[in-house]
Amino acid sequence: MDKNSPKIGLVSLGCPKALVDSEVLINKLQKMGYGISPTYDSADAVIVNTCGFLDSAKAESLNAIGEALNENGKVIVTGCLGSTPEFIREAHPNVMTITGPQKFNEVLDSITENIPIKSNRFEAKPSSSYIKLTPRHYSYLKISEGCNHKCSFCIIPSLRGPLKSRSMNSIISEAKTLVEKGTKELLIISQDTSAYGLDLKFEEVLINGKKLKTNIYNLVKELASLGVWVRLHYIYPYPHVKQLIPLMDHNSVLPYLDVPFQHAHPEVLKRMARPSNNVHELEQISEWRSVNPDLNLRSTFIVGFPGETESEFNFLLDWLEVAKIDRVGCFKYENVSGARSNLIKDHVQDEVIDDRFNRFMSKAQELSKLRLKEKVGNTYTCVIDAVEPQKLICRTIFDAPEIDGLVHVPKKSNNHHCVGDRVPVKIESSSEYDLEGKLT
Repeated sequence: MDKNSPKIGLVSLGCPKALVDSEVLINKLQKMGYGISPTYDSADAVIVNTCGFLDSAKAESLNAIGEALNENGKVIVTGCLGSTPEFIREAHPNVMTITGPQKFNEVLDSITENIPIKSNRFEAKPSSSYIKLTPRHYSYLKISEGCNHKCSFCIIPSLRGPLKSRSMNSIISEAKTLVEKGTKELLIISQDTSAYGLDLKFEEVLINGKKLKTNIYNLVKELASLGVWVRLHYIYPYPHVKQLIPLMDHNSVLPYLDVPFQHAHPEVLKRMARPSNNVHELEQISEWRSVNPDLNLRSTFIVGFPGETESEFNFLLDWLEVAKIDRVGCFKYENVSGARSNLIKDHVQDEVIDDRFNRFMSKAQELSKLRLKEKVGNTYTCVIDAVEPQKLICRTIFDAPEIDGLVHVPKKSNNHHCVGDRVPVKIESSSEYDLEGKLT
C-alpha cells in the first residue's frame, strides 16, 4: 500500500452483526488501496456504522456522528440508523453520505468519489492482510441476514429485510479462512440462527464430497469438523433445535445456547407477536438438558411491555427460577419508531418499568450466584482472553466473550501462557457473575 494513500477511520456501534459488517467494509477498503486510521486526526474521512433499534441506540449513534464531524469533518453514515436519512440530516446536515445497513457498494462509491486515491494505482498496492475487529482467537461468523418474524416491538425486518441465508459453501469457506488465520472459537450469529436455510428451501448442496441439505444442523456439524469451538447465538426455540443438542461436547460445538425468549407469560408473548406464545419452552429446556446436562442457557428479556400486569411480571420471575437460565440480560421496554407495539393499550408507567427492571435484575443476580456456585470444585477447559501481571482473565466453555462471565486465575511464576490458549482450571470460588480458579 502506498504510504500516501488516503486513510479511513471507522466507528462501529451496535450488535456483533454490525461489527461483522464493519470488518467487511474495512477489508474492502484495504483491498482498494486505502489505509485504515485508528484516530480522527490521521483519517481523511470517517465511516460511522450506526445502530438504530432503540431510542437510546439512536441517541448514541447521533452523538458518535456529531463527534466524528467535530473531530474530522468528513463523515459517511451507514448501518441501521442510515435507513432514516432525514432523521440524521435533521441533526447533522453536513454528513457526506448516508446509507442503510449492508450497503457496502454505496459506502465505497462515496469514499472513492470524495476521497479518491491520487497516487498511481499501479504503485498503490492493496494490502493482503486481513483486519479483525475482535481478538485473534475468536471471530463472529454471520450465517444469514434479515428476519421473517413480525414481532410487534421490533423493526429489524424493515431495516434489514427478510431472512436471507448465505450458502453453506460460502460460510464454510470463510470459517476455514478464519481458522487458518488463528481463530479458535467461532461465534455463530444472525437475526434468527435456527431458521437458517428456510429461504433457500433447504436446498441440497455438495459439501466436502457429500450432498447435504442447507440447514442449521448440517452447517453446525460441518463447522464442528474444523477443530475449533463453535458457539451458537440467537437460537429461536423451534422443535428442530433439539437435534443440535447431541452435537454438543466440551471440544467443538459447545454446550451453550443463546435463546432470545423475551418473556415467559403467554399473553405478553402474544402481544409481542413472538413465534411462540405459550410456555412449552420449559418442556423443551427440560428435554435439551436430559440429552446434555451440561447445557448452559443465556437469554434476554423485556420488562414493562405494554399491558404487562404485575401478575404477568411475577409469572416471568417464577419462570426464570424454574427454567434455571444461566446468564440473563434485561431491557426496559421503550417505544421504537415504526413498531406496532407503540399502539398497544395500557403502556406501563416509567417508574413501574424501573421498579420491575430492578426486581428482575435482583432475581437474575440471585439465580446466577446459585448456578455459578454449582460449578465450584469442577475443572473446566477455559480460554485465556487477557494476560495481566498477576493473573489470567479466562472464560469457561459456558461463557461467550464480552457478554458473559469471567474466570480469574492467578498466574504461576513459571507459566508462559498467551491470549487464546486453552487451559484446565479448577473452580475454587464464585460470585454473582464471575468465577475464580487455579491452573491444574
